[in-house]
Amino acid sequence: MKVRVEDTCTACGLCVDACPEVFEMGDEMAQVIVDEVPAEHNDAVQQATDECPVEAIIIE
Repeated sequence: MKVRVEDTCTACGLCVDACPEVFEMGDEMAQVIVDEVPAEHNDAVQQATDECPVEAIIIE
């Protein structure tokens, strides 16, 4: 699975809390730090996507 964060991100940090192996906080918004999400983190990435208050996380 691939994932990206759109520029509508408000830097709330919920994605980093849910899956720090895939997301980190940048200067102004969250960033994805892997090219391909390892399978063992798929559920955590889905949780982060579901919990994002502005729906800025896109699973591709």
